[in-house]
Amino acid sequence: MLERHERIHNFEEIRCYVVETLSQMELLKSDCCHLTVRMLTRDGKPCGVYFCLHGPRAVRLSAIWETDSNTILFYGTRGERVQRTRLKEAPQLPLKDTVC
Repeated sequence: MLERHERIHNFEEIRCYVVETLSQMELLKSDCCHLTVRMLTRDGKPCGVYFCLHGPRAVRLSAIWETDSNTILFYGTRGERVQRTRLKEAPQLPLKDTVC
């Protein structure tokens, strides 16, 4: 599994980083894919964000930003974890309405 460290300052930068990273995994054009984003909660409190990139031929790639560990986990088309990116700074979790 690939391990990286990145300095990302806000949620929009995280979203762009996730789209680019997931697209590169399957050699997809990032502007031709649809991204869904969902807030993850634990005991009713936000704890992360789930990203799913929908590509051609029903290709689905996903990533989870775990805010507790400030880590983004990337998963391939078969559900296997393929990359972990540790964020050097902790961007603020967006409001629920801005995520979905």
